[in-house]
Parts: sequence; structure tokens; C-alpha cells
Amino acid sequence: MPRPISVHFDLYALTHNLQLARRRTRARIMAVIKADGYGHGLLRVAQALDDTDGFALLDIEDAIRLRDAGFRQPILLLEGFFSPEDVPLLAAYRISTAIHSPWQLACLDAYPERGTLDVWLKVNTGMNRLGWRTEQVGWAVQQLRQHRAVASITLMNHFAHADEARGVAEQLARFNQLAAPYHLPRSLANSAALLRHPSSHADWVRAGVMLYGASPFADSSAEQLGLQPVMTLRSRIIALQTLAPGDEVGYGAIFRAERPMRIGVVACGYADGYPRHAPNGTPILVAGQRSHTVGRVSMDMLCVDLSHIPDADIGSPVVLWGQGMPIEEVARAAGTISYELMCGITKRVPVGS
Repeated sequence: MPRPISVHFDLYALTHNLQLARRRTRARIMAVIKADGYGHGLLRVAQALDDTDGFALLDIEDAIRLRDAGFRQPILLLEGFFSPEDVPLLAAYRISTAIHSPWQLACLDAYPERGTLDVWLKVNTGMNRLGWRTEQVGWAVQQLRQHRAVASITLMNHFAHADEARGVAEQLARFNQLAAPYHLPRSLANSAALLRHPSSHADWVRAGVMLYGASPFADSSAEQLGLQPVMTLRSRIIALQTLAPGDEVGYGAIFRAERPMRIGVVACGYADGYPRHAPNGTPILVAGQRSHTVGRVSMDMLCVDLSHIPDADIGSPVVLWGQGMPIEEVARAAGTISYELMCGITKRVPVGS
């Protein structure tokens, strides 16, 4: 009998979350499906989001997989291409590319075809990660407009504080001032900006984590935003232990019982993608009731307090995150973000039906 851990994907929730995004904006929606659809499976996610206006990801190989699977929407490489050899593939498969650096522009100069590439010029308005600095933008737009290979140009930006109180005002004002003379399509908003900053929506929004049913905000849950969880990580209790006061649990004895306790051992550990650094007290759901972890997470197991769940026994169902246990709540307790948990599920965890 297989080990009792599995990850489940609610594809209806994906479509629900996409429709919620549609109700929030008049802009076209670019569904972000990088990192294997945030750990949900590239083609599985794309098929569920077939009604979207476009897809955004990182790797040209994944973009080609989408084309080969029959998807006809615009597909954008968010970091652009990584080699001059990729440029002919962009044209052959009608894949749009970000242009964030002079070296990429130089690669286009060696490409002989005319009017075959759709480019998204990435503008750096303060994130200081990728993109053309403000004083370079005019020159870059001019070069692309005159370039024989370029069919269309979209201006894009990424917000550093859309999910925080600081918001988007500074970067948005800087971007709008830069973009005003060119009258080109624009794309700025990520999930947080889509949900809270409608003035940033422009022509394309890039919806990411919200599509998977997680909140981008520390002060609002996914449920409060009307989002539904897509990924649920499930397991079962495989052993029970009774602790006396003073008994310790797990490697390093980071938990010591202060009272008599009953704990359960769950078939899930960091080799499955559960964060090893999750501390005592990280929330978990056992037999439909909330509890918390005790002791250090090990490679294949973790422990949970069952003292207040007398009916819990060998085989009782456990939800690590997902339906009934919000992923962002688990992530917050573990000092990380829901994105990392989603992307961290390992290949050894089977997909449940």
C-alpha cells in the first residue's frame, strides 16, 4: 500500500479565481504559470485556465509545450530569452519576449527576419531587478520601433510594494510619465495590484498567486478576497505517542511537554516539501479539527498535538494546507510565503484523484 500522502488540485477553483479576476478588471488577463504552474502542473493549469487572454512563464521550452498542446493565446517570456539561438524559436512559435537589457537588444540585431517578434520592453521604475532605467527608456523604445524584426511593443513594469501599505503610487507615477509619449500598450499589475490598485490595470494585468487561491496580502485572507484554494496537501496519522510532562519530541528536542499529551505522527516531511523550519505551533488540520505541530519536522514525518482531538487515531486524515487550512496561514507561521510552499512540493508526492 502506498505511503498515505498526496497533493490534490481543485481545477474548478482555478476557473473560479480567474473569473473573480475578470470581475475586478477590464484589462486583458495574462495568467502567470511559471514554475510549473506554481507547482500545480503546467499543462494541468493551462487547460483549466484556457479562457484566459494569455499566459506568462519563464522557459521557452514550456512555451513551446503550450503551443504543441494547442494553446493559441499570446505567451510571454517574463525574463525574455537567454540565448541568441532562442530568437528564431520565438518567431516560429509566436512567443512574445521581454526585453530588459541591452544584450538582448543586440541579439535581435543578428536576427534577419522582418516584423516577426512581439516584444515587451521592461522598465525599471524602482524594483532594481530587471529592466531599463528611466534615462534609457526613450532610446530603447526608439531602437525597437526602428528594428526590422519587431512587430509590436508593449511596455511593462513590476511593482515592489503592491502588497504593502506603501502601495504602487510612486512607481505608477514614474511609469506613466515615461510611457505617456509613446502611446503603447502597457502592463503593470500583479495579483496584489489587480486586487487593490485599479489605477494600475492598464491594458494587461499579470495574475499569479491569486489564481491558485492564495492571498498576496498579509492583512487579508484568501477567503476574505473570495478566492478558493487550488492545492491541498493531504496525509494521515501513522503512529501515536503518549507524552508525560518533560518528554521531548523529535530531533534536537525543540519541543518538551509541559503536561500529559497525546501526539500523532504524520506521513509528511521536508522531503515532501513541507518546510523544515516550520516551528512548534504551525497550524494543521486533523480529522477536520485545527491543531498544531510539535517538534522539528524531519525528512519523512512530523508530529501534531492530538490532546484535544480524542477521536483522532491511526489513519485519521490530515490537511497540511489547502481546503480547510489556508496555505498563507501555514506559510506565515513558518516564516515564508505561500508561493514557496506551492512550488516546493516534491516529485515523490503523488497527485491524488
